[in-house]
Amino acid sequence: MSVTVEDSLRSKTTSFNEIPIVDIAPLLDNSNPMKVVQEIGYICEHIGFLYIKNHGVDGQLIKEAYELTEAFFALSFEEKNKLNIIHSGQTLRGYIPMYAENVDPENTRDFKECFDLGRETAEVSPFFGKNLMPQQPERFKVVFEQYHHAMMDLARQLIRAIALSLGLHADYFAKLQTKPITIQRLLHYPPQQGKITKEEFGIGAHTDYGFLTILSQDANGGLQVQNRNGDWVSAPPVDGTLIVNIGDLVQTFTNDRYISTLHRVINTSGKERYSLPFFIDLDYDAKVEVVPTCRDADTSVKYQSYTCGQHKYKRFVDSYTHLQT
Repeated sequence: MSVTVEDSLRSKTTSFNEIPIVDIAPLLDNSNPMKVVQEIGYICEHIGFLYIKNHGVDGQLIKEAYELTEAFFALSFEEKNKLNIIHSGQTLRGYIPMYAENVDPENTRDFKECFDLGRETAEVSPFFGKNLMPQQPERFKVVFEQYHHAMMDLARQLIRAIALSLGLHADYFAKLQTKPITIQRLLHYPPQQGKITKEEFGIGAHTDYGFLTILSQDANGGLQVQNRNGDWVSAPPVDGTLIVNIGDLVQTFTNDRYISTLHRVINTSGKERYSLPFFIDLDYDAKVEVVPTCRDADTSVKYQSYTCGQHKYKRFVDSYTHLQT
C-alpha cells in the first residue's frame, strides 16, 4: 500500500547549516575544548539540535543495543505487558504500550511503543527505584546498563560545554546533577500505511522535558525538527553520529537565549523504526532558575523558579493516561 502524508506533516530536506555536524573529539580529549564549546553555544542559541561525531561511544555497544531493542519489541504483547509501566509505581519505568503515552494529546495520538529504564536505586521515589527488566532477550540488562553508563559519561561532557558556553564555571550544572533523573528509552515506531494525518503518527510535536537528550536513531529516518522560521526540517540518520538537543530546563536557565526546539517523528519508510533516546535532567529537588549570565539590569527574567522533579512529573501526568485516573 502506498503512503501519503498530509501537507501539514511534510518536511523539507535538511541542510547541515540548519542541523550541523560537530566533531566533539577536541572536547573529549581536551585538545581544543573551547572550539567545541563555541560551536555548541552558537547551535543552542540558533538551532537547538546538532549531530555529534567522534563521540567516543563504542559502535559495538550501539549495535548490540539495537539488536536487543528489536528482539524485545518482537516479543508478544502479553510478555511485554507484564512489564507495563503502571506496575512500577512512582519509579515510572517499564513497558509503555501503543497509545499509553501521548506528548501532544490535544492534536495527535502517538503511534509508538516504548521501554524506559534508568539507574537503579534501593529507595523508591518519583523517577527512582528498580527497573522492570525483561528476562529475555538475554544480555538485555547488562547491555543497557552499559549503554546508560556510556550516555551518562557523554552527557556530563556536553553539559560542561553548555555551562562554559554561557560563561559559567564548567561544573555549574554538575552541582545540580549529583543524583539526576535519567531515562534511557527504547522506541519502536511501526510503519504507517495509507494516508497519514495529524490525528495519528509516530510522536507528536513536543519539546523535551528535561536538560539534555542524546539520541541514536536507526537508518530508517522519520525525525523532523522545527527551525526558527517555523518550517519542519528532516533530521535524517548520519553514519557515526548521535543527535543532541536541549530541553525545557535549559530554556529556563538561559531566559530563552537557548530554545528547546519542537520535534516529531513520522515513519513513512515502510519499515520498523527504532531509536534510543537518553534523557538527563537534574536532581529531583534541584532549583531551576535563570543563570546570572542570562540576566542583568536591562533584561527581565521570564521564568519563576521551580524544581526539576515537579516540572517533570507534571509533564508526565499530561502525557500518560494511567496517571490521569
